[in-house]
Amino acid sequence: MAEPAGESGVESLMMSAEDHSAESGITVCCERQAPAGWNEYLVKWGYDGFHLRAEWATIFSAALWHRPYFVWAERHGTILGVLPLMFISGPLFGRFLVSQPYLNTGGVLADSESLARKLIDAAVSLAEKLNVKQLELRHERRIEHPALRAARTDKVHLRLALPRTADELWSGLKSKVRSQIRRPLDNPDLQVCFGHSERLPEFYTIFCRNMRDLGTPPFPRSLFGMMLREFGTAAEICTVTFRGKAVASGFLLHAPGVTLIPSASALREYNHTSCNMLMYWHVLKHTVERGQPMFDFGRSSQGSGTHKFKAQWGSAEYPAVWQAYVRDERASELRPDNSRFDRMIRIWQRLPVWLTKLIGPTIVRGIP
Repeated sequence: MAEPAGESGVESLMMSAEDHSAESGITVCCERQAPAGWNEYLVKWGYDGFHLRAEWATIFSAALWHRPYFVWAERHGTILGVLPLMFISGPLFGRFLVSQPYLNTGGVLADSESLARKLIDAAVSLAEKLNVKQLELRHERRIEHPALRAARTDKVHLRLALPRTADELWSGLKSKVRSQIRRPLDNPDLQVCFGHSERLPEFYTIFCRNMRDLGTPPFPRSLFGMMLREFGTAAEICTVTFRGKAVASGFLLHAPGVTLIPSASALREYNHTSCNMLMYWHVLKHTVERGQPMFDFGRSSQGSGTHKFKAQWGSAEYPAVWQAYVRDERASELRPDNSRFDRMIRIWQRLPVWLTKLIGPTIVRGIP
């Protein structure tokens, strides 16, 4: 198997893109560092642009050891479209190029469909040079391109349009949901607080316990620490305690116009307290109080338990169209819902949490 291309490989990609697009005055570039104006271009895209910000490259390269590539189109120095990519490589699963790992949304943002296709052309060329199994673009709408022959549409985003006040939020909930919230609200043993880095140890302990119970290797603690550092006050942790013990915790990111919760967990032995319902109520209330018009519950398979939990709050479905350029058909076998992993999941669920914390991050770094 060929070794990944170095800087010279990327430079040759830039030159071919420039020559190919010279007639239109558009230059397509690919470099390891974000160009000046990258984040400024993304501002107009709001929430979609948040997922492509340059900070994610810093986070993923430091915490997950991914190698970032920035692909963009420009005319006379003005950016007209962007596509961030992360090169993922590990001994167990091989090489992948993804936009964006960990997040549910990524891919291309460009001023026109033709520009979007030019950026995908460059991404396909980079995938060839890096000899990856698959190029995956986590779009929310389909972009037509001859190389993107595979797509996953079996999951949907669930988002809730928020009112202006917490009272309106409460009155808009179904009576069954309100009754499920009232019980933990009336329980003096349960307390809710919002914090930043000081809440990270509690969050990560609960997160790793939940991942072990699900049979999934946990992300490294540094991933969340880096998000707290890079996004500052736009990142928060909500924690629920029962008699002083942290029993549920969620990681929040306040993006332009939407708050998302990329990771949230609760200790199963405390399910009887409805601590998870209490946490989500306070998270939604807190989001309203920050003036955010929408809350993103994340991506779920239709009909699943997590889908039903998110739908009960009144959330609506939005499409998720993960498109791929597949160079090795075996790449699809690495999905966690593949039945070949059932035995490995059962084994993982029996491991002590301390061991999953030790070896899990090394494994998950190589999973696209």
